[in-house]
Amino acid sequence: MNKEFIEALEELEAEKHVSKEVILDAVEQALVSAYKKNYGNYQNCSVAIDRETGEVRVLMSKDVVADEDLIDDMLEVSLTEAQQIDPRYEIGDVIRFAVIPKDFGRIAAQTAKQVVVQKIREAERGMVYDEFITRKEEIVNGTVSRKSGATLFVSLGSAEGILSANEQVPGENFEVREHLKVYIMDVKNTAKGPQVFLSRSHPGLVKGLFEQEVPEIQDGTVEIRSIAREAGSRTKMAVSSNDENVDPVGACVGTRGSRVQTVVDELSGEKIDIIFWSDDPAELIANVLSPADVEMVIIENEEEKNATAVVPDFQLSLAIGKQGQNVRLAAKVSGWKIDIKSHSQYEQLRAEGAYDDARDYDEEEDYAVLENSGETAEMPEEDVLIAEDPDGDEKETSEEAPSEEAAGEQEEE
Repeated sequence: MNKEFIEALEELEAEKHVSKEVILDAVEQALVSAYKKNYGNYQNCSVAIDRETGEVRVLMSKDVVADEDLIDDMLEVSLTEAQQIDPRYEIGDVIRFAVIPKDFGRIAAQTAKQVVVQKIREAERGMVYDEFITRKEEIVNGTVSRKSGATLFVSLGSAEGILSANEQVPGENFEVREHLKVYIMDVKNTAKGPQVFLSRSHPGLVKGLFEQEVPEIQDGTVEIRSIAREAGSRTKMAVSSNDENVDPVGACVGTRGSRVQTVVDELSGEKIDIIFWSDDPAELIANVLSPADVEMVIIENEEEKNATAVVPDFQLSLAIGKQGQNVRLAAKVSGWKIDIKSHSQYEQLRAEGAYDDARDYDEEEDYAVLENSGETAEMPEEDVLIAEDPDGDEKETSEEAPSEEAAGEQEEE
């Protein structure tokens, strides 16, 4: 090794951000291991590399012992021999001898090359991990680089992400070299290097797309309070405004629906309901069940978050949704377990005494909170309570859809 080697390390330090000192320390340790092959497993060997000239010296440390006590000349040196080097040496001192092992130049060159390559690889892996761990839960642009069965490998520039079949949206099909937006779900540092796990079905993808499209969300004026998604089918998103002069739903919808349409296009036509968030549980439940009109909301148990929503008879199927999707998403986005009942079902239960203390619903209000002190009808134990349609028809009704102001949503068919 020589000065050119040191200069090369300095260039690597500037280009790859690999510390020259780290590489030199590693080379020294690797050379010690390599040179021990010349001297067995003796532990008294060390290597020193001059940081300026690149000169490599192999040193062996030996203890000074009395002439008659000399046993192993690889570890010890007699007092007579030591004093020939310097008369000041005494028994117990340590002398470091410079040695030149056989094949010195070849071993040093090969070892240095291996260490440098390894350190560069480790540094690059470290930089990739550091870059993407800070971008966790963000949306990035990528290109499908290859396929392995149903798993897609997405090129993200300095790294390759993994989009497993479970994190893909049913119906979406991306080909190699096709561009797409993905959500960084997790980043792990493994023996094979950093692995970036991606998703197209995570609710965070929808949230991130709106953050990119809506300036009011970026500056904090509008806040996404909750989001629930069934990827490929429908998303419900509740929003609120920190400025009374800014309509949060209108900001997300955009002029003539331009903002929400951009998000819908990226999600291959997935329907999106944008809802007003409310800190009042009853109002929130009424909002999240849109597009169905809610006559009243009964808070059954505030601690366990159980509630019953009463809807007109002809809107029961709409409130439940196809295969229970509407009420299921409403429960997720609100955080409440919701039981849906038609007006006639509610009146029957009330006649039976289930709602003795319930006050009459005020039709001028959008919703009502009815405190239930009586016994309630037995309900299913599932987290999301879905009422049965008396006619056995769960298909959404074709009645006139509520206005944007009333429903607080943007739905793309």
